[in-house]
Amino acid sequence: MYGGVATYEALKGKATSLSLVLGPWRHSGMNYDGSTLGPLKFDVDTALAFRRDVMKPFLDSHLKDQPPRVTTPAAFVYETGTDTWRRLPRWPMATATRTLALLANQRASFEPAKDAGYDEYVADPAKPVPYLPRPVRFEDTDAWKRWLVTDQRFVADRPDVLVYTTDKLTAPVKLAGAPQVKLFASTSGSDADWVVKLIDVYPDEVSAQPELGGYQLGIAMDIFRGRYRDSFEHPTAIPANETVRYHFALPSVDHVFLPGHRIMVQIQSSWFPLYDRNPQTFVDNIFFAKPADYRKATQRVFHTSAIDLPVVP
Repeated sequence: MYGGVATYEALKGKATSLSLVLGPWRHSGMNYDGSTLGPLKFDVDTALAFRRDVMKPFLDSHLKDQPPRVTTPAAFVYETGTDTWRRLPRWPMATATRTLALLANQRASFEPAKDAGYDEYVADPAKPVPYLPRPVRFEDTDAWKRWLVTDQRFVADRPDVLVYTTDKLTAPVKLAGAPQVKLFASTSGSDADWVVKLIDVYPDEVSAQPELGGYQLGIAMDIFRGRYRDSFEHPTAIPANETVRYHFALPSVDHVFLPGHRIMVQIQSSWFPLYDRNPQTFVDNIFFAKPADYRKATQRVFHTSAIDLPVVP
């Protein structure tokens, strides 16, 4: 979910009238039934609510000869977690960040790191982490439509996936903006991919919908190719076994982590076949990498790593 938000940001201060809509939909989902998405069930048909309450009045005001008065919100955003449409004066709403540290013993915490240790795993291009439970079939259009809300437990226990989890929340944590990844990591190779997933872990038991018990719902997930850490125009090899800082944004979110839930971060080095495999050996053009270029690499993520969450009181 990049294009709409990026366009909105680019037009700020330039367009005389500007509105942004963010809904809980798959691509083009606003045109269809919006009462569910994968396992998620909403209180209303979210797509219908948008078309009826915002889009039609907006079009009427511009296209009818005697248009009715209408006030289109600067941002009309569906807040997941609480499952509520919000009419907002701006986007993003967050005015502050709260740092979620990735600590030892698979812990995530809002307390700062107290050690400079690391966790490590071996990334093998011959055994990439899938983006969906296998078998992956692109002709399965239903799976493609809902893949972003797939339960991430299917990879959480892989030895090449790091997992960091908070204690159960005692108060809601509301995010409204783009989480910022601040990853400190090293690789024994000369190129690497870093996939970071921000996840809402449901309570072990959800009485209203038992199949969501313990569900690991991806909230914001993205991939960063290490060769572009300094420049997208001029990629360079990663110095082997040196700690390098990677700073990149995850997709925008408007989500509330509810009490009893936990916040999880997963880190891995492949997301196949959604993204091509990184040979983990720096080559000028990965499309022309040779079989011998694909090598295992030891990846280390240091406990100085964190995610700055865009929090709203």
